[in-house]
Amino acid sequence: MDVKTDQPLFLTEEQVREHLSMADLIPAMQKALIDFSAGRVTQPVRSIISIEPPGGFLGLMPALTPDGLGLKAVTFYPSNAERGIATHMATIFLVDPQTGTPLAIMDGRLITEMRTAAVSAAATNLLASPDARVLAILGSGVQARSHVEALRLVRPFEEIRVWSPTPEHAEGFAREIGTATGTSYRHPADRILAGSQCHVAASPEEAVRGADVVVTVTSSKTPVLKGSWLKPGCHVNAIGACRPDWRELDDEAMGNVVFVDSRDGAIKESGDVILSRAKIYAELGEALAGEVPSRANETTIFKSLGMAVEDIAAATLVYRGVKANA
Repeated sequence: MDVKTDQPLFLTEEQVREHLSMADLIPAMQKALIDFSAGRVTQPVRSIISIEPPGGFLGLMPALTPDGLGLKAVTFYPSNAERGIATHMATIFLVDPQTGTPLAIMDGRLITEMRTAAVSAAATNLLASPDARVLAILGSGVQARSHVEALRLVRPFEEIRVWSPTPEHAEGFAREIGTATGTSYRHPADRILAGSQCHVAASPEEAVRGADVVVTVTSSKTPVLKGSWLKPGCHVNAIGACRPDWRELDDEAMGNVVFVDSRDGAIKESGDVILSRAKIYAELGEALAGEVPSRANETTIFKSLGMAVEDIAAATLVYRGVKANA
């Protein structure tokens, strides 16, 4: 790539992909979460504009971190799934914190997808049993695939169960995971997926019962996961339900040990937290830093909403990679 120093870089999704690996992203997300909970990040709760119809929203997410300064603009249109296009789209704007000079404008869809899963991997590495072997995923979209890629880096899952409200989507996901055997890899994640058995579950309960780690990545606005199904000591990464009146987990599930990425964000945006009146035990960054006990031997819930600090950390990785290879 011919990089000129007198103008910002413009990076497509494919260019971002070339300079972003999950193995590098997980420790970067751990650092970002620790920095945030330690008060080293300036980050307001995201500003949201609802678009009705068709039922989407635009979110603006700025952050100043120890490593960078920038802003993500993200859109979420659930109805896009019916159109065959991405439900989440985003653009990230990086600037020089010393001068305010624009450094890069890059596609943020892939960064959003990957950093969300990388944060869940950091949570899973800390909170899940070291012997975790069974992974249950409720949902079968891009976040489901990204979470399989990320979580397999921190636990050697032998069985993956997937459920989707659209059975053919779950079957397609299972087939895709099932092709990750042999020597011909169609996707960078396939090498680490090899050896895992992936099964389609007939119901959310069938997927979850006995699972060591559970991931909820649905677009549901009402609970799809019941606490009564959870194996004692399992860990749940709750990713969907990003609005104050949406839920993926019932009250019993939210009665376990609840971690969040941001207390301020959770009490404003998370329907799972707000509607259940759940007690937030800690921010994940506090536990990662050793400021609070992880309580990893108990049933744990990590409610993830996503934060600008994560996006800026990931975009900074990409920017530095591009510059190093210029």
